[in-house]
Amino acid sequence: MLILASASPRRQELLRDAGFSFLVEPATIPEIPQAEESPRVFVERLAREKARAVARRHRNDFVLGADTTVVVDGQILNKPDDAADAARMLRLLSGRTHQVTTGVCLISPVQASGGQASAEIVVSETTSVTFQSLTAGDIDFYVETGEPMDKAGAYGIQGIASRWITRIDGDYFNVVGLPVALVSRMLSEYGFRAEE
Repeated sequence: MLILASASPRRQELLRDAGFSFLVEPATIPEIPQAEESPRVFVERLAREKARAVARRHRNDFVLGADTTVVVDGQILNKPDDAADAARMLRLLSGRTHQVTTGVCLISPVQASGGQASAEIVVSETTSVTFQSLTAGDIDFYVETGEPMDKAGAYGIQGIASRWITRIDGDYFNVVGLPVALVSRMLSEYGFRAEE
């Protein structure tokens, strides 16, 4: 069985659309960057911590943890605290290219028959996204929709914000919240069968 250690409805939808069966068991951990922690190290650490927290309760299952962040000028933009914070983030992204990095951790089950311990792999994917220039009216309108409030960087590429995105370099699904092709390769390499 595959356990997704994330409450993200977008990750769940991406996995379902790709044909994977799974259960959802979110892990609650503090999502705060440590001092001098790079964005890549940050999301990989969070993905690992989420997966490990859930794997403790599911030693005979595959556990997948993931975390996504938006980075502009080296600054990590997680989910906005409030509407003013969302507007601030959107002003930072306006007319610029930024990076979206998702860390993914897969923990394989303990192999009872051979006595093997579980294995853990942690990787990340980065995609560059370019926004056209946003007016103050664009930002106010978008924040008022509420869409930015539960998303890293205060936008969802698959929603209203798609009207302002002029270029994507890399994996689109990574920006939505999960690099599906990468996850599929990881699961295959670790022996996960879709029917599990």
